[in-house]
Amino acid sequence: MTTIDGKYGVLRELSRYGNVTLSEVRAAEGVTRQVAWFDISTPADRQAFHAYRSVLRALNPAGLTDIVARPGAYYAVWQTVGGIPLEGVLAQPKKRQETVDNIRTLAARLAEHGYALTDADIVVDGDEPRLAYLRALQLPRTPEDIAARNAPTLAALNGGRIRRPRQPGAWLTFIPGLLFLGGAVYLGAQAAQIYLNPPVREVASVGGQEARAAARKLTADGFRVAYSEGQSGRQGVGTIIRQDPPAGTNLPIGRLITLTVNNPPSIEVPKLEEQNLEQARNTLKDRSMVLGKVLKVDGTLTNTPEGRIVSQLPEAGSPAQRGQPVQVMVSAGISGKETWLPTLTGLTVEQAREYARTAGLVVTKVSEQPSDKPPGSVLEQTPAPFVRVEVGGPVTLTVAVARYSAPSRATGSLPLPPPPTPETATPEVPSGPQPLPQEPDPEPLPQEQIPAPQEPPDTTVPTPQEIPATPPESDTPDTSAPATRSVSFQYTFPTDLPAGTYSVVVSDANGERQILQPTDASQLAGRNANSSEPLQVTGDAVFIVRRDGADYATVDPN
Repeated sequence: MTTIDGKYGVLRELSRYGNVTLSEVRAAEGVTRQVAWFDISTPADRQAFHAYRSVLRALNPAGLTDIVARPGAYYAVWQTVGGIPLEGVLAQPKKRQETVDNIRTLAARLAEHGYALTDADIVVDGDEPRLAYLRALQLPRTPEDIAARNAPTLAALNGGRIRRPRQPGAWLTFIPGLLFLGGAVYLGAQAAQIYLNPPVREVASVGGQEARAAARKLTADGFRVAYSEGQSGRQGVGTIIRQDPPAGTNLPIGRLITLTVNNPPSIEVPKLEEQNLEQARNTLKDRSMVLGKVLKVDGTLTNTPEGRIVSQLPEAGSPAQRGQPVQVMVSAGISGKETWLPTLTGLTVEQAREYARTAGLVVTKVSEQPSDKPPGSVLEQTPAPFVRVEVGGPVTLTVAVARYSAPSRATGSLPLPPPPTPETATPEVPSGPQPLPQEPDPEPLPQEQIPAPQEPPDTTVPTPQEIPATPPESDTPDTSAPATRSVSFQYTFPTDLPAGTYSVVVSDANGERQILQPTDASQLAGRNANSSEPLQVTGDAVFIVRRDGADYATVDPN
């Protein structure tokens, strides 16, 4: 016996359509099933099978027991479902409404996935249609094709008589209608009575009241309210100046009362600046306005004399209503311009200069004082913090420098350098004949050993007058000292200054001395460094900027 997937023995082949073979098989437990075997040879066949499997999972047919999808085995297993076939239900002369509705619902569900009723084997169990088998499609059907295929089935379904379900207690459904009709008749009679004979109420007086408050009062009495605009110089803006009908009139409830609200046209606020208070009052009186709150302010910044108006609110030229108050600020007089400094202690000199510059003061003197505080930080200031001083006044700062500490034990005498050796002046070369160098005197020989002098022939002995004079040697060295002069230091550190600790020294004939204590690069980048006082140097001098002890830049003195 031929088996499918080693589990189902084939009894007989039922049908074959496309790549699907439907066979009747016997399962391992001895029951009879139907297996739809799919021959998958192309990717399109595999995609169509997976789409078919998705539809089965969505519909959950009653006849489906298993669906397998693995390489070499693609099939679906179906079982027998009990019930009346759909064709038998369609042939019945009378059909239940519930059955018809459920079949239509099933047709709609099949159409959502691209299948028609003719693509499925449907049985009806009671009123519930059940899917016994669904034939696979290579591609979903179009909505038009589905509608055309379902039309004969739905037409047969609607044919004959439809037995509608009976609702229990349906004979009681007319009672709410009777009650509604009776209530409508009663309420209509009451409305007609009120309309034909409405109650009458006296109209209250709302003159002089604010428009919203007047409207709330009249609507609470049962009247309708409408507004109109008017103007009156004797009442405030937004108040009621007239009402129609007038107060005291007996009027049926629901009638309309028209309220006239005081809303005069806006006027332009006059300019009050540079005027005194009396002039301002007269100017506002001419415009039907009043003087409001008066504030006194210092007139130094605006240079406004005492008693004159500095500013106003609303501003001149802005629209306003008649009777609206105008607030003004009046000058209390011009005083000397004063300023003050905050506490500068702990700041650097540059930071203190910036604070002084902001306050309108000038740092004129910076003195140094040994301290344990960070070098370059401010220790004292003059003027003191928060003391008012004249703008442009001087500021004196006392800045911390490192303390000098003597060595822990005395050192011995240091060796002195040898005295400088004066340079020997080079004698000038005479233009005449050069004298011969003198030979050293030989040791005297015994008299008996001294040979007699022999003169070579044709030899002439020079006379003393013919020997040139030797220039005198200078025994006194040049002791003239280098000149002392005053210079100043000025240097702008670049904004991209490398990280490190920077110091500045001046080097001259007397050696080196430090003029800027070691300072971190973050405090110097982009800043201008200069000496507050002239520096005394001897001879040639140069300023050296050092980074972490190494030379970074040299600056010529000014």
